[in-house]
Amino acid sequence: MTEQISFLKRASLTRHPLSQRLFKLMEDKKTNLALAADISTQREVLQLAEVIGPHICLFKTHVDILSDFTPDFGIELRKIANRHNFLIFEDRKFADIGQTVSLQYSGGIYRISDWADIVNAHIVPGPGIIDGLKVIGEPKGQGLLLLAEMSSAGTVAKGSYTRKAVEFAEQYPEYVMGFISLKKISDNPGFIHMTPGVKLRPGKDSLGQRYRTVDQIIGKNYSDIAIVGRDITHSENPLGQAVLYRERAWNAYTSSRKI
Repeated sequence: MTEQISFLKRASLTRHPLSQRLFKLMEDKKTNLALAADISTQREVLQLAEVIGPHICLFKTHVDILSDFTPDFGIELRKIANRHNFLIFEDRKFADIGQTVSLQYSGGIYRISDWADIVNAHIVPGPGIIDGLKVIGEPKGQGLLLLAEMSSAGTVAKGSYTRKAVEFAEQYPEYVMGFISLKKISDNPGFIHMTPGVKLRPGKDSLGQRYRTVDQIIGKNYSDIAIVGRDITHSENPLGQAVLYRERAWNAYTSSRKI
């Protein structure tokens, strides 16, 4: 792997305007923590965004699990994101042909492209899925992450699959921001790496999710952003836990890069 350099330097090395914004945002706020708000009511999601927003660079949603979804959800979340300076990542994991994902992204009841800065996609359908999302997202200044690796046991997203994701990303540097991965998989400094399945201690849950520590994913594997969910959202003190993770993740970044 090439020399690890700062987020601020990498902002000048990417062609993607949203990546530039995210790199600078992380440096300005001193945070590379993303919160996975996998909660089933929009009231709780919005409350969490308000409380944790000052400490994160990215807020990850699963809008299709909200039991009380209303069309103003995206509007309200967008207001909070603007107030606390974080990006919104809808973890939709698109996985269909280009025409279908264009409709899923822009239409339906969720209208994801109206409020999310970032979405993600599997590469199983081929590059047409990127084209289908790009036609909606790029004119709005949005970005795409490719699912190159996953943190679940038995995943097939590895090896040649991961290498193909990098190949596709290199073909679309003006729209693809980077990857969901367990480690740094590209030496291109413009691509962002985000890793889910993060806890203070390694382990696994009853449904095959495997957890790695902040020091493992950022300090050793050179991922950029730690995506933390239940260890914050299900904590007795979500704010205190978020502050702890923010410090751990930022320290892992500063001690392993040339800042």
